[in-house]
Amino acid sequence: MARKETITKEVIFQAAFTILQEEGIDQVTARKLAAKASCSTQPIFRVYKNMEELTEELFEKACVFFQDYYAEFRRQTVTPFVNLGQAYIQFAGEHKKLFEFIFLSPDRFGKSMYDIINGTEGYISREIQAARSQGSKNPSDLFTKMWIFIHGAACMTLTGEYDLPESETMQLLKNCYHSFR
Repeated sequence: MARKETITKEVIFQAAFTILQEEGIDQVTARKLAAKASCSTQPIFRVYKNMEELTEELFEKACVFFQDYYAEFRRQTVTPFVNLGQAYIQFAGEHKKLFEFIFLSPDRFGKSMYDIINGTEGYISREIQAARSQGSKNPSDLFTKMWIFIHGAACMTLTGEYDLPESETMQLLKNCYHSFR
């Protein structure tokens, strides 16, 4: 009778995702993952041909995690790009290691930052349409300008340089929108 597998792909993947969230992608090593999953490295390489395959799967999961975060984010204004910006900045503060992995990695497995944020729901496309309907003559250009501010603020949260309360961030985002418009 064959021995039953006790260390499944799901167990390994969840252990890897936990390491990613807590310590970052550089710490997702076969040895550390084996310790976290309470196994040897053999089951890891039984279900993944190499660590790159696992890393790509982790990237996909991290992107879905961000999409879910944004989908559940409480909307506070109808000003285009503001809720998206607030969610992005807060995500950077609350999920630093995931933010770094998704948005600051040089390799995004063929996805642009735009693709990741826009997602399957078309979040950016909706914001651009909302800006157009509110009178913006060039909403794509407006998004680019807003995104430079938003991404900069989010990156500053990683170093502790940006720690404004939510209400002040919302006001800053609105001010940017109206000044770039």
